[in-house]
Amino acid sequence: MDIFKKCYDFKTVEAAKEMGVYPYFHALETKQGPEVMMEGRREIMIGSNSYLGLTGDPRVIAAGVKAIQEFGSGVSGSRFLNGTTTLHIQLEKELAAFLQKEAVATFSTGFQTNLGILAGIAGHDDIIFCDRENHASIYDGAKLSYAMMVRYNHNDMAGLEELLQNANPNKGRLIVTDGVFSMSGDICNLPEIVRLAKKYNARVMVDDAHALGVLGAHGRGTAEHFGLEKEVDIIMGTFSKSLASIGGYMAADAKVIEYIRHKSRPFIFSAALTPANAACALESLHILQKEPERIQNLLAIAEYARQRFEANGLEIIHKSIVPIIPIYTYSELRTLVACKLLFKKGVYVNSVLPPAAPEGQCLIRTSYMATHSKALIEEAVGIIAEVLKSLPNDDEALKAMLPRLHE
Repeated sequence: MDIFKKCYDFKTVEAAKEMGVYPYFHALETKQGPEVMMEGRREIMIGSNSYLGLTGDPRVIAAGVKAIQEFGSGVSGSRFLNGTTTLHIQLEKELAAFLQKEAVATFSTGFQTNLGILAGIAGHDDIIFCDRENHASIYDGAKLSYAMMVRYNHNDMAGLEELLQNANPNKGRLIVTDGVFSMSGDICNLPEIVRLAKKYNARVMVDDAHALGVLGAHGRGTAEHFGLEKEVDIIMGTFSKSLASIGGYMAADAKVIEYIRHKSRPFIFSAALTPANAACALESLHILQKEPERIQNLLAIAEYARQRFEANGLEIIHKSIVPIIPIYTYSELRTLVACKLLFKKGVYVNSVLPPAAPEGQCLIRTSYMATHSKALIEEAVGIIAEVLKSLPNDDEALKAMLPRLHE
């Protein structure tokens, strides 16, 4: 059989394009911000993870430009060889101090960070306990590690305890959870996870990709939010969200970081962060520390959006404090049609379809920035409510609407 047969038989994208509801790869023509230009349209951007609104901040841009001028456009090598600059060292040192951990290792992407941590720290003689709604990179990192992966139902602490009770006591144990779950906006039950870890001699790793700059009085994330910073063994995070760059980090004890830096294949065999990426993340960290009011602004605008959705008759199933608000659209076609209509009317949101969501539980994911105004939120929520209330729940009725989408 031709290995490419699956590629030529793949018709999902073609079908969505023919219906005019393909939702991906819209091209930005401006910087990320509360309002953007995409394909000639003004769009209210509520589909970005730039939670602190720093991707277009002049200070961050200037830091990136300066780094390119001083260090060039790339490093052309791994951190082991010619890829370490003084910017990398400074970023890791300051981030470790901010997170109140002994040391930090940085990676070139957030996805690679989870691969690098889990494949480096776990092996055949270990068990990884994984929340079913953890990010895909955690699943892939667990597979790459060759450790036994045991999944527990989302935030089900009784189920997690049962799995810990029944696990081989001679194997190393690591409980891995998202701090803030990227689709639902749920926050993990970290106090109970920490309690169980102590009871059953396990270590705890928290993926704080969507929590840094969002939770905690200083924006240090989930552990700070719960007052458990000393109890979490590994904190993973990304630079591509609140810190307005690209890349990821691992914060832990110095001995653990040193082990990862010499044993993790994704760290060893990848080129280092570009100087501009490192500098932009570092400047964003400085702004977060100088302007903690951005966190309060972010949570306030998210709460305002939740209130406006409910006032417009849209049910918020997952009620959290974070700037991620999912609106359930249930069927794939209803989700695709909704996103198409919203884009035409000037609101950019993200469609979440299988495998990112279970069958019949598709949703549009909305996310917010500290720099959104109440007026923009009011406008966006009004358009979303108008569009969703106009859509039938029946797929056959939705198909009848498709010709009008091209008008």
